[in-house]
Amino acid sequence: MSLKKSVLLILTILVADQISKFYIKTNFVLHEGVTVFSWFKIIFVENDGMAWGTKISDFASFISDRTAKVILTSFRIVAIFGIGYWLFDVTKKQSSNLLIIAIALIFSGALGNIIDSVFYGVLFDDSNSQIAHFLPKTGGYDTLLHGKVVDMLHFPLFEINLPDWLPIMSGKRFSFFDPVFNIADMAISAGFIMLIVFNKKAFETKH
Repeated sequence: MSLKKSVLLILTILVADQISKFYIKTNFVLHEGVTVFSWFKIIFVENDGMAWGTKISDFASFISDRTAKVILTSFRIVAIFGIGYWLFDVTKKQSSNLLIIAIALIFSGALGNIIDSVFYGVLFDDSNSQIAHFLPKTGGYDTLLHGKVVDMLHFPLFEINLPDWLPIMSGKRFSFFDPVFNIADMAISAGFIMLIVFNKKAFETKH
């Protein structure tokens, strides 16, 4: 797979990710949702941290949330350069298509969420109790590097009542799958799953 094709894949995912986020941001109030199917819902939430909403300050209480946000966003920016170089290197070496596609998926997803983290605080106003505006005259809801990642995809595939004999969650209602995510998250997850499941094929050595 050539570098041009991998770039095309990245752009396709990136455009789809940003269009979906722009639509949600400019048409939904925060936490508003619609049910598409019983197992698929669109719910507008914003993630200010890492996966599952985890923040650096959750582990290091001496770091403020705003400082932690800058550290996280800066780390993501550095990481995307590393992933970009990795992609360039594997295409140059004509590595397996599986490896190139997996890295391209991870790169596109990471870049999509970085755009939110870096720019959305400046590009949009607040979504609490109102539909956000793009490039508002009064300014955005925050500064550069303090944007929140827009999530909207929710797949509650099934719900069950847990049995009473369970030690911790006995008798509670369990829903699978609760996290809300976006297209960028899907791309990152797909890329990592490909690397894990098809590890030998992805990193095969050509003789």
